Amino acid sequence: MNKSMSALLNEPNQIPPIYVGCAGWSLPREHWPMFPEHGTHLQRYASQLTAVEINSSFYRPHRSQTYWRWAQSVPVQFRFSVKVPKLITHVQRLQGCEALLDEFLSQCMALGDSLGCLLVQLPPSLAYDENIAAAFFLALRQRYAGPVVLEPRHESWLDAQALLIELRIGRVAADPSPITGGDTPGGWPGIHYWRWHGSPRIYYSDYDLSRLEALARQVQNPVQAGITTWCIFDNTASGFALANALTLQALLGREAVLWQAGH
Repeated sequence: MNKSMSALLNEPNQIPPIYVGCAGWSLPREHWPMFPEHGTHLQRYASQLTAVEINSSFYRPHRSQTYWRWAQSVPVQFRFSVKVPKLITHVQRLQGCEALLDEFLSQCMALGDSLGCLLVQLPPSLAYDENIAAAFFLALRQRYAGPVVLEPRHESWLDAQALLIELRIGRVAADPSPITGGDTPGGWPGIHYWRWHGSPRIYYSDYDLSRLEALARQVQNPVQAGITTWCIFDNTASGFALANALTLQALLGREAVLWQAGH
């Protein structure tokens, strides 16, 4: 584990950050005036937000040089969450993944201190099997000691609470979630990862100010209790994620300006 990540997890006097961002760093044209005129999309995005979730890693590998270049493009406090490849989660279904984990981690670890979290999203058809889950997460932990969160989408994964706590794996608080209680954080209590996909229409719906204010209230107490918190907006299909993230960040006192879609 790198020094800054170890400090983040283990030093009691360290004030944990709130990482706010989107799934991807797309900048809808209507929001361009809010960002610097020059630089790459990532550089411009990172000038206003504190985190991003890399979803493209789920579909295809990226070279370590690409991850390194991304890390060099952002402020030192900025963090990336990287989604574990579907070849591991959806094709192999967590079994026989050691070589695939080695390959994936050899790539994304090039982010260095900018690597903030790994996201493991499971297919809805994948039920909890304690032996398979334990073998997979032990293999992952043998290779990577930093923050990891799991987004299960089968009800049986509620039985994994003890395993997740033991191996320091947080459970994503998703909106919407197909499992009971999946809209609140679970698993290891040292990290909260809110992943808002858009509701009622997943990936498309906007979150109004009242929903964002409620989320802001929810995340404040855990942060004060020393829990590192992520808030990622995945409602990117109609471009609402960016405005929602900027608004939440403002509500949390991270920015002086309240950004809303259409303003």
